[in-house]
Amino acid sequence: MARKTKEQALVTKKQIIDAAIARFLEFGVSSTSLSDIASAAGVTRGAIYWHFKNKTDLLDEILIQSASGLENLEREYRLKYPADPLSVMRAMLTYILQATACDKYRRSLSDIIFHKCEFVGEMKTLQLMQQNLYLECYEKIEDVLHECIAAGQLPSGLMTRQAAVIIRAYMTGLMENWLFMPDSFNLEQDAPKLVSTLIETLQHSSLLSQSAMEFS
Repeated sequence: MARKTKEQALVTKKQIIDAAIARFLEFGVSSTSLSDIASAAGVTRGAIYWHFKNKTDLLDEILIQSASGLENLEREYRLKYPADPLSVMRAMLTYILQATACDKYRRSLSDIIFHKCEFVGEMKTLQLMQQNLYLECYEKIEDVLHECIAAGQLPSGLMTRQAAVIIRAYMTGLMENWLFMPDSFNLEQDAPKLVSTLIETLQHSSLLSQSAMEFS
């Protein structure tokens, strides 16, 4: 009985999350209430409060689930490309771009964050959470860059924090622009070349070299 109850709770939670994504995507986060989500999910407001404290908590859970999926994927790529961190990074970046174009769930989440979420009112808390995630993301990217440097795949003098900022900006810029104008370029098809361009910049740009800065 306890197992059945737990399974039912998970089903209800998924219904709520799916309904929230659909409502956020159509009407925007600020214009969507928990009552709207409850109605769309076919549950009561009480059922939502059983799983989530508020709308911010609900959206944060959606983002956490998305991030956890990428962590699992990274582990798979590390097994596929042992002792080859640059190939892992290349595969991850390519997947993120292609999934934005092809994976309905990831496309919806990206569209919500870039175009459907105003960081005002109760969403101000989410903005602070996102800012902290950005800082953590920079650190994770730097860790991978250090692995690539140690493997001799990137220059030893690479300024990793600046490189991490460029990688994040490049990726989010591509996704945001494509989501805003999907017909302007083929993100799925162009993803490998776009990622290769970024990696070649990291490998050959003198402006990202510490030695270049020392002698400038």
